[in-house]
Amino acid sequence: MSHQTGIKEELRLVSHSDVKRDWEKDYDTLVRPLIEESTPCYILYRLDYKIPTGYAWLLMSWVPESATVRQKMLYASTKATLKLEFGSGHIKEELNATSKEETTLQGYQKHKVDFNTPAPLTSREEELAELRKTEVKTDFGIDTKQQTLGGINCPIADAVAQALHDMRRGGYNYLQFRIDLEEEKIHLVKADNIELTGLPAQIPTDHARYHLYIFKHHHEGNYLESVVFVYSMPGYSCSIRERMMYSSCKGPFSATIEKHGIQVAKKLEIDNGAELTEEFLHEELHPRKLNLRPQFSKPKGPPSRGAKRLTKPQAVE
Repeated sequence: MSHQTGIKEELRLVSHSDVKRDWEKDYDTLVRPLIEESTPCYILYRLDYKIPTGYAWLLMSWVPESATVRQKMLYASTKATLKLEFGSGHIKEELNATSKEETTLQGYQKHKVDFNTPAPLTSREEELAELRKTEVKTDFGIDTKQQTLGGINCPIADAVAQALHDMRRGGYNYLQFRIDLEEEKIHLVKADNIELTGLPAQIPTDHARYHLYIFKHHHEGNYLESVVFVYSMPGYSCSIRERMMYSSCKGPFSATIEKHGIQVAKKLEIDNGAELTEEFLHEELHPRKLNLRPQFSKPKGPPSRGAKRLTKPQAVE
């Protein structure tokens, strides 16, 4: 179990415990003493089932609402480092807890139910669902990607779903995704908290990517946090297949993002990261209204020629 100190800003192990019974019976007994009212920490908890890399682990991030903004940002930005050092392949499940109730076994079980429950459909998604019912379909295998006029709906990795959940909860302000062209599946490349000035450097120059960024700004006196979906394609340095896959998966993937509770305010396509400036994003989100005035006054109509005459149309031969 790991904890991050706020003085030296380093990851430090402060407690660990041996397995006593099964994971459910040990859960509250071992976790509860580690939860301090206003002190954030990470907790790595070993589950009883195995995955190819060994035992599966749960990573809990305890960041209470009473934590300072600096602590929240620090823990959000350090989680990726912890996962890398521990071995992200061992971490099968994640839980971001902000209240003590969420750190209990009951809270964890509720999180599992909520996370696996599909998000309610928006009116637009309901319309799309109705349209899909009328589509002409052929036989598909259980893992076959279905291609429609809207594009290819590539499956997403578990880490992608978790990252979207974390972003919706405020854990990250930037996510990057890639398509594995062999398995035709969308994977998470990076989850982090970055400043706007560092956003251009995140855009690869040799491969296409999808990006989600929370653009924090002011507009007309209001503070806004707008989610921007960016599709970056660095010209023809990418293969034809890569360009086609990213172009075809873009629409369905953005719909998947919104299904996970993230409302995308603007979708952008760029060639390189240099385009992502504050002015550019602001203009895309809030385009200036042009005050166009007619150059000429409306001409007067023809002079009155008396009452209109009723005419009978000629029959079409």
